[in-house]
Amino acid sequence: MNYFILTYVVYLLVSIALTIWVARVLFKNGRIFLVDIFHGNNELADSVNKLLVVGFYLVNIGYMSLALKESGNIASTQVVVEVLSYKGGWIILILGGMHFMNLIVFFKLRNRAKREKEFNINV
Repeated sequence: MNYFILTYVVYLLVSIALTIWVARVLFKNGRIFLVDIFHGNNELADSVNKLLVVGFYLVNIGYMSLALKESGNIASTQVVVEVLSYKGGWIILILGGMHFMNLIVFFKLRNRAKREKEFNINV
């Protein structure tokens, strides 16, 4: 088997599986933050949560597609593992970065929603 094809197949399978897993975790666990941010409006929270997941998929699949091409020489199984490690590491770093970016946005929105709620109670 061509080592390039093996590298591409494994890279895509692992990257897509990681992206789906992270998206599901973010979707499931991010909902509670969104419900709080939107003052219990479940419908709006669910809608925003779905839109965030779509954006998450688009960014990650776009990066995976751009990073797929390998121009170096893949002449052995060792090089396959090294290339996959490099590419997989970048995918994991991007997923982690997007996760922390989402958390920062959620916490900022949540703090703003709490301030607005306190302001409305005091008025």
